[in-house]
Amino acid sequence: MPLFLVFADLFFLGSVAGWVLEVFFRRFFSRANPERRWINPGFCTGPWLPLYGCGLCILYLLSALERFSLIRDPAWNRVCLFAVMALAMTGIEYLAGLLALRVAKVRLWDYTDQWGNIQGIICPKFSLAWAVLGALYYFLIHPRILGALDWLSRNLAFSFFIGLFFGFFLIDVVNSANLTAKLRRFAQENDVVVRFEAVKESIRQRKEEARQKFRFLRPLHTDIPVPELLRELKATFEARKPGRRKSSRRGE
Repeated sequence: MPLFLVFADLFFLGSVAGWVLEVFFRRFFSRANPERRWINPGFCTGPWLPLYGCGLCILYLLSALERFSLIRDPAWNRVCLFAVMALAMTGIEYLAGLLALRVAKVRLWDYTDQWGNIQGIICPKFSLAWAVLGALYYFLIHPRILGALDWLSRNLAFSFFIGLFFGFFLIDVVNSANLTAKLRRFAQENDVVVRFEAVKESIRQRKEEARQKFRFLRPLHTDIPVPELLRELKATFEARKPGRRKSSRRGE
């Protein structure tokens, strides 16, 4: 099976599985959701999280390269492997969160209340969770992944579904990018960092107060203009750190 198709399938499986995992985590375990509501996580609208899709591809590569390790003891070799997996996943998480903060001026998630956090983007608690997920992948999924992917690649219906997924995924990314451009414009004009989850929660509350149906797969759908909604939420956003605001005048 071509390597490109392997990664395409892994990205699809990881994105969807990660979305399901996040939905259940936020529903039953997250302290940020005391009402125990169903929350559609992530930057995109559809049931996929690209962070997990990229993560599954990384876990596959690291597991496949295990045989080249210089550590002879199998137990310590696996311990080091899981540590590297945790570092790799934490690195992906940090890069995605940092790009959202620096480029889009949007905080997609917030770990500022977690011990040892760095810029509210990563923290030891969730790095440990990545190590656990890496171990689960290594023992339960990786030994069977190539056989499963080969079987799926010979299933015409699955191949069609993969193509359909990437079609909807690309459309979703473009629409989400357009919305993020509006959030970025507001953040720059008001010198704040927009809290993505706060925006979604405000829309949910508005729908409930107006007795309108809240759309789980369209959590950012609102009947009022986005800039107006952001102005109302401005007080809840975090101010950008001093010294980062660029002057709009030439020569300054």
